[in-house]
Amino acid sequence: MADITLSEVKRLQITLQRLLGSPKLTVNKPARKGMSVEIAVAGEVVGTVHRDEDEGEVSYAIHMTVLEEDLPAE
Repeated sequence: MADITLSEVKRLQITLQRLLGSPKLTVNKPARKGMSVEIAVAGEVVGTVHRDEDEGEVSYAIHMTVLEEDLPAE
């Protein structure tokens, strides 16, 4: 798996903000090599981004976690 460049991080952030309608969403490059790129909303990490390159085509998979304690009461 290749590392995500700073240019890709910026472009992903713009695209995800537009697609999800949230200007508070940020894509954060990790401080150290080998760590996950994180997606945050208003500073709270909600998921990770993984880059895949296959036969010259690049794609990004997003894994998002929602804790049950964050769901509204029934």
